[in-house]
Amino acid sequence: MDRILGFLAFVLLAQGAGGLVHYFWDWFDVWTVVHRIGFLDGYEVFTCVVLLVLGLAVGSLAERFE
Repeated sequence: MDRILGFLAFVLLAQGAGGLVHYFWDWFDVWTVVHRIGFLDGYEVFTCVVLLVLGLAVGSLAERFE
């Protein structure tokens, strides 16, 4: 269970950080998902910050299961 949560935490952190980098510097447009979802137009930064916070929360939860 801790490996699954660790992987999920990594994906959430990578998508959140990659989305912020894509939004501010226009890099990483290949593998980030947030900018591709149409109904999130205008909320990209908020969504990426939420993904980062969720990634940290899931990562700390994965540490508890070790």
